[in-house]
Amino acid sequence: MSVNVAQYKHLLQELKPSGTTLIAVSKTKPNEDLLGLYAEGQKDFGENYVQELMAKAEALPKDIRWHFIGHLQSNKIKYIASFVHLIHGVDSMKLLEAINKEGKKIDRKINCLLQVHIAQEETKFGFDLQEALAAAQTIFQGEPLSHVVVCGLMGMASFSEDEEQVRKEFQALKSLFDKIKNLEGAPATFDTLSMGMSGDYRMAIEEGSNMVRVGSLLFGARNYPNA
Repeated sequence: MSVNVAQYKHLLQELKPSGTTLIAVSKTKPNEDLLGLYAEGQKDFGENYVQELMAKAEALPKDIRWHFIGHLQSNKIKYIASFVHLIHGVDSMKLLEAINKEGKKIDRKINCLLQVHIAQEETKFGFDLQEALAAAQTIFQGEPLSHVVVCGLMGMASFSEDEEQVRKEFQALKSLFDKIKNLEGAPATFDTLSMGMSGDYRMAIEEGSNMVRVGSLLFGARNYPNA
């Protein structure tokens, strides 16, 4: 088992004062590693791949809260709709409507975060700042989506040594989060700002994050087949 339990406990102590939720990013990790953290009380785990998430949800304790943090394709929603705790990467209104449609079929409200593209890299998905604001206005002030709960925003900063750049990106997302939170019609359930990973979570919390996604600090490097 390659779980750093001491690091996990230290991290929890660090997050405690701000009340930040820790998502243990367990993609590519074996079930025994997840159980190692589960035994320490960790309930929130993040997965990137639908098939892997389904297999783990089937095999592992039923009180685990599964977070889908990868890029979700519309045709895969049905496989996780019945049990996923939170979908982090909703990057278009079309995807949100597709999630709503699946939620309606099984009469379940599905929690989602709007993914906002704040990084300089082209490879990251997401709404830009203006699109995210417009989407939130549509959701909260237009026709409500009956089987989706938009709980907040998620964003990934640039993978960069330039701390000033990273901080600016976090600040831009926090500013948007506050703006949406204060929109007329925004529900009290819009309360989650998910930003910060293993390399930048401290800065993200300083800038207002209340949910961080940490993988390599807890589990070591990812296991990719044939890598």
